Amino acid sequence: MKARNLLAVSDLHVAYAENRRFVEEFRPESEADWLIVAGDVGEFAADIEWALTLLARRFAQVIWAPGNHELWTPKDDPIQLRGEHRYRYLVDMCRRLGIRTPEDPYPIWDGPGGPVTIAPLFLLYDYSFRVHGMATKEQSLAMAYETGVVCTDEMLLHPDPYPSREEWCWARVESTERRLAACDPDYPLVLVNHYPLVRQPTRVLRYPEFAQWCGTERTADWHLKYRAAVVVYGHLHIPRTTWYDGVRFEEVSLGYPREWRRRGAIPRPARSILLARELTP
Repeated sequence: MKARNLLAVSDLHVAYAENRRFVEEFRPESEADWLIVAGDVGEFAADIEWALTLLARRFAQVIWAPGNHELWTPKDDPIQLRGEHRYRYLVDMCRRLGIRTPEDPYPIWDGPGGPVTIAPLFLLYDYSFRVHGMATKEQSLAMAYETGVVCTDEMLLHPDPYPSREEWCWARVESTERRLAACDPDYPLVLVNHYPLVRQPTRVLRYPEFAQWCGTERTADWHLKYRAAVVVYGHLHIPRTTWYDGVRFEEVSLGYPREWRRRGAIPRPARSILLARELTP
């Protein structure tokens, strides 16, 4: 059966009752639909498994890339794994559910305008999206603490066994580059990452200090270098379509209830990522 629709969503944050209800009621249009989940399903392992289990039962294929919230180690979570060990625990969970992860072979979506390679990525950030005028990570972080705009990652996202989050990020970037370079050049790529691959989307943040937790400059040319048909991301909670160097970027987050209520009484469904005409010569 050929896949009919390729959809994407992120930042479900199912700890919120309204968002949990959205997941409970969310259905594909067709039993052949695929769904990309670009991170931040929740913080607690049980919530993440609950949501992904429902989605895996409803969609022909689910593809997951982790966000920062899944990698937190909340003190009340029975699963107290940290860093790389927590990530691998979530990968194993997804595999039991039949969900593709950044550690699996990249799936080929053979839709009406396909085929394309879907590459879920796990890259983190390295504080290189620094506050304007700040020359170092330390200066940029100090400015964030001074203004009170500090990501909870600083308390709950542990890089173990890496010495720092940025060194974990650099290791992920290096290994991912090798995998992307080996992809079949005949197939366009759909690059999926929780964070934007370029800095431009962060320019509209209400609090610019937050950008330093939003990606790495090391991926700034990946949408061109790896022939991306579309780049899918979340994290910013600013769902929109933008274009950079002729490549479409889709921010697909649901976000917190207070955010999506400003856009309407009912949260919008997952965004359609590819249409047949977009890949037909």
